[in-house]
Amino acid sequence: MADNEVVADEANQDQAGEVALAEAGGADRLDLNVDIKDVGPCKKHISVTVSAGDIEQLRNDTISDLSRETAVPGFRAGKVPERLLAKRFRKEIADQLKQKILLQSLEQVSEENGLDPINEPELDVENLEVPEDGDFEYEFEVEVRPTFELPDYSGITIRRPIREISDDDVTQARERFLSQYAQVAPYDGAAESGDYVVCNLEFTHNGEVIREMEEVTLRLRPTLRFWDAEVVGFDKLLDGAKPDDERETEVAISKEATDVEMRAEKVQIKFKVLDVKRVELPELDEAMLGRIGAETVDQLNEMLKESLDRQVSYEQRQKTREQVLEKITESANWDLPEGLVRKHVDNALRREILEMQQAGFSRQQIMARESQIRQQSLSTTQQALKEHFVLDKIATVEDIECTGDDIATEIYYMAMQQGENPRKLRSRLVKNGMIENLEAQIRERKAVDFILSKATFEDVEMEDLLSDSVETVNRSITSSIQDTEVNADEESAESED
Repeated sequence: MADNEVVADEANQDQAGEVALAEAGGADRLDLNVDIKDVGPCKKHISVTVSAGDIEQLRNDTISDLSRETAVPGFRAGKVPERLLAKRFRKEIADQLKQKILLQSLEQVSEENGLDPINEPELDVENLEVPEDGDFEYEFEVEVRPTFELPDYSGITIRRPIREISDDDVTQARERFLSQYAQVAPYDGAAESGDYVVCNLEFTHNGEVIREMEEVTLRLRPTLRFWDAEVVGFDKLLDGAKPDDERETEVAISKEATDVEMRAEKVQIKFKVLDVKRVELPELDEAMLGRIGAETVDQLNEMLKESLDRQVSYEQRQKTREQVLEKITESANWDLPEGLVRKHVDNALRREILEMQQAGFSRQQIMARESQIRQQSLSTTQQALKEHFVLDKIATVEDIECTGDDIATEIYYMAMQQGENPRKLRSRLVKNGMIENLEAQIRERKAVDFILSKATFEDVEMEDLLSDSVETVNRSITSSIQDTEVNADEESAESED
């Protein structure tokens, strides 16, 4: 998606739609009567009538095929009377005939009308029956790719962020890294930025308490983010707080919150402080170095510098990619079905997490991005789909493909970063349906790289490389349904671990 990494199972859906509408084989053309109506953006309602003559011919072909393949006592193969076959194998013939008619007619409808499906047609096959006499009529709806002209993507100007990693950067990165092994101890004093506070939270709307959260541990960072709202200036709000202190603020609920009636509404939040805790970093002695897999402090610093370099590359790639996508979708004013957008929200999130894992971002940083994506999911994913369609078309025009070597290389580096066997990682990606996501991601990245290879760059200094500015609460203020879902996901992940 770029902040909008494109949808995850789009590759699966494309393949399913193409198979359903365009892989029946090269039989004779049918005498079809086809009526196509637009019933929404990128959505067609299609009525098909197959003539009685074609049905009779296909029925005879089906019986002939069955005669050659079926053994009936008292008859040699191929010599069974068709009347006997039609009587004895009535259901089998009807099922095979229906399959032949649907496959052949769907292929023909797709080819003759230039349909490019993105998912399987909405067709109730089980309840369709081919009549003994007369025409056969059926109808279905299918979502298709949008049609559009590609913009000029050669020679665009891109502002490219750059950053040389300094000793101060490495020192900050070391402290952040060691905080993973730190002890969080009760602190007898006022809370400061970076400290933890244990709070009871009370959410009020129009004077009525709509939700409470008890004993939530929060780190004082500039932004506190829920799934459907965020508190800006959170560290300043609770700066100096001690146990029994109360602080209040007001937030606006996201315009894409699950609870439609609460979208854009103002909610008051009361924080009652129960406890203050402070991070105590471990001493970087020989035992600690051994625990983290480094022999010396210098070696640890070098490892951290390499990690920072990867993050710089990631941010550089993301920022340049964002600009590319913004420029190539400026004229993308075509709409998409809302159902398609919603269906891809979760997969868009999975792809973003995948890229951040590859770049070595911490779990806290990933969680912060995850909550942001959930808040903006609908509008973000709609933009991501447009980016996908444009990049996919550019890749097709420029003959850009994802090869087996591309996938193998990507999986190898992912496995190295995660300390995992590449074969096991591939197996898990296949099992989870992520291998197609990875393939689509690589192909689109290569399309962006192609555009960047023709671009003109203006270098600008990168800022805020090491900023941990967001504290995340994986809960919704206005809905408890999502909390149940995420708790189930977390329990499932823990059981897998």
